[in-house]
Amino acid sequence: MGMNSVVAAVTGEVIRRSAPTRNAYLIRLHAARHQGVQRGALGCTNLAHGFAAFPASDKLRLREQKQPSIAIVSSYNDMLSAHQPFERFPAIIKQAAREAGAVAQFAGGTPAMCDGVTQGQPGMELSLFSRDTIAMAAAIALSHNMFDAGLYLGVCDKIVPGLLIGALHFGHLPAVFVPAGPMPSGLSNPEKSRIRQLYAQGKIGREELLEAEAQSYHAPGTCTFYGTANSNQMLMEAMGLHLPGAAFVMPGTPLRDALTAEAARRAVEISGTGPSWTPVGKVVDEKAIVNAMVVLLASGGSTNHTLHLVAIARAAGIVIDWNDFSCLSAVVPQLTRIYPNGDADINYFQAAGGPGFLIRELLDAGLLNEDVTTILGKGLRAHCAEPFLDDGRLVWKPAAASSGDETVLRPHHRPFSPEGGLRLLTGNLGRAVIKVSAVKPEHRVVEAPAVVFDSQEAFLHAFQEGRLDRDFVAVLRYQGPRANGMPELHALTPALGSLQDAGRRVALVTDGRMSGASGKVPAAIHVSPEVLAGGALGRVRDGDLIRVDGEQGVLQALVDDATWQARGIEAGNLGAHQVGMGRELFAMFRNNVSTAEEGAATFGLPPVSNPLAHDDAALPADTPPGDNEDTLVRTV
Repeated sequence: MGMNSVVAAVTGEVIRRSAPTRNAYLIRLHAARHQGVQRGALGCTNLAHGFAAFPASDKLRLREQKQPSIAIVSSYNDMLSAHQPFERFPAIIKQAAREAGAVAQFAGGTPAMCDGVTQGQPGMELSLFSRDTIAMAAAIALSHNMFDAGLYLGVCDKIVPGLLIGALHFGHLPAVFVPAGPMPSGLSNPEKSRIRQLYAQGKIGREELLEAEAQSYHAPGTCTFYGTANSNQMLMEAMGLHLPGAAFVMPGTPLRDALTAEAARRAVEISGTGPSWTPVGKVVDEKAIVNAMVVLLASGGSTNHTLHLVAIARAAGIVIDWNDFSCLSAVVPQLTRIYPNGDADINYFQAAGGPGFLIRELLDAGLLNEDVTTILGKGLRAHCAEPFLDDGRLVWKPAAASSGDETVLRPHHRPFSPEGGLRLLTGNLGRAVIKVSAVKPEHRVVEAPAVVFDSQEAFLHAFQEGRLDRDFVAVLRYQGPRANGMPELHALTPALGSLQDAGRRVALVTDGRMSGASGKVPAAIHVSPEVLAGGALGRVRDGDLIRVDGEQGVLQALVDDATWQARGIEAGNLGAHQVGMGRELFAMFRNNVSTAEEGAATFGLPPVSNPLAHDDAALPADTPPGDNEDTLVRTV
């Protein structure tokens, strides 16, 4: 099957739109590469500091400056279930690197916070900004300039995007991303949702709720619903930054350890010291970014990636926006049903065929760019595979020919829906995104009076007092990145869900986030511009009729234009969100953050004027053959 015309058109437009900044990025990428091992650029004192603490054999390799050194950048901590397994990984990586004739050094750690712990708490207001903090921490780890490739250990929400943004700012270094894998399945997702709603209604107590949550989140590994963490892993597969099929292999298993060791060996093979140099800045190109958007839509993935993918792309000099997501969503079929878009969790998806099956089906449907570079040095078709251990040896077999469970994963010619689960909303309230894949068709259009809130606490207080037992649209404002760091608003989900189940017509409109667990209630999120940037949510008053139309893409206050234009922006009380729980440290982030549609980023696109480029600037002679450089560097 040929390439889908819409996917081809979006890819072409992204390439055209990004040409000046992408070109400047690639010139800098090549200028940063050192001939021979990267540490050869260091002076003797610098180098001696860099290997002083190493064992004699590793020190000798580093001193001789012949073999590559691989950086380990890890987000390990033992309070995130998904990241606790990383405690063991550096030893596995270092041994595998030695066996490959190289050295692996633990270059640095990055923060890793758990949105599940901070949900509904003041700490959640640091969550989004932790992404750019992680990117900066990764940059500090790599700034020693000792390294010829990097291994990045991360799984969850802002952590993988932050690591990738950091890696892309060292785009001349190859990068292999190393996941930890999901925890075993626990309490079923429908039962977990039911118990949360009972608690929100006051029908059960805290002890019953805590027991249910403890049965859901019960072991090392990633949470098993299809939120941002597992969406991250799916996108790393789609962009060719994982070894094929690495995403959803459980931790603590021989296969997981074999994949971790092989990741180290692959990093050595593609490092800057040999003929297979595969820098991450070339792997993450315009086609790879479009592929990531397609896989996100086909799998019903996290709405957080309407922020994160934009920011990742910007770090590589690539410009995308919500129009691109919307155009692709119109032609990309939904091929999975994973909670919250269905009842099954990520382990059921893996058993049904996993990422290799999904990528192959999308390739066969002409919905992905196959001609991309991945860490395997091949096109994306090479990633339509599943890893196995054969008598202790790691091997890959082609992805299953048919789905093991078509209630979870389907072929492209029998999709759950002919369209992706993400839509763009526009109107006099601004631009927003809505995830409709988990919303039943009868709930996708809501027209009801506004009830305006400036905090989650105010909403929950009104719910608990019984003041929301009616049809309404909750307008929750001053939740954008400039106002309070754009926290996720999951604390509202059980209350809104119980009202919808009781027959009320309800929806949420907010300049905040709902993330990968956006569920069955229609939610217009990431409304941009946010109120603090003059956004129209500040003009809404209690009782205004609001239309949220997830079918036609409408987000409108049904107020006559003269009245609407005459209104001012109501001020919010933001003082309580500026200090406490470390929030005062992030004032510079709030003051400099871009809009949601620009990725809610605190850094900009690479400058087009290039201080590293000279009049005769061109790709250096050591560029690997066969890269078709006219597609990589374009005339500005």
